[in-house]
Amino acid sequence: MEPHGPACPGSVLFGCELTASTKSYTFQVDEEDDSDHILALSMVCLTDGAKDECNVVEVIGRNHENQEIAVPVANLKLSCQPLLSLDNFKLQPPVTFRLAAGSGPVHLAGWHRIMHREDASFEDDDLSEEDEEDLPPIMPAKK
Repeated sequence: MEPHGPACPGSVLFGCELTASTKSYTFQVDEEDDSDHILALSMVCLTDGAKDECNVVEVIGRNHENQEIAVPVANLKLSCQPLLSLDNFKLQPPVTFRLAAGSGPVHLAGWHRIMHREDASFEDDDLSEEDEEDLPPIMPAKK
């Protein structure tokens, strides 16, 4: 069996670019897919050819009442903030990224994480047992 087989969560690199001609990008997965998907955004940055103007990037998703909601996540300007770390900001698909202001180009980068549902509980059980066995005994502090 391969070390990163179906029982292990997988991560693949994600990236998209928003420009004056392509102002939005939608990240979605097949509805019949039997896996949980998380998109973890690590950074957003202006790329070659960007003008010194405000570039506002919005994330469009659904709230707890299944209503569409747009939230700005970055306001980039070449002269003062050309990139922003998003610290693996986690989103569930479907989600749309939109260049709400500015002409870009703005590049978003991160990871698409895939967890197979049928293996999730089995894997969690294995991990917790292994963690308990690997912990060293607690020793009193030396004075």
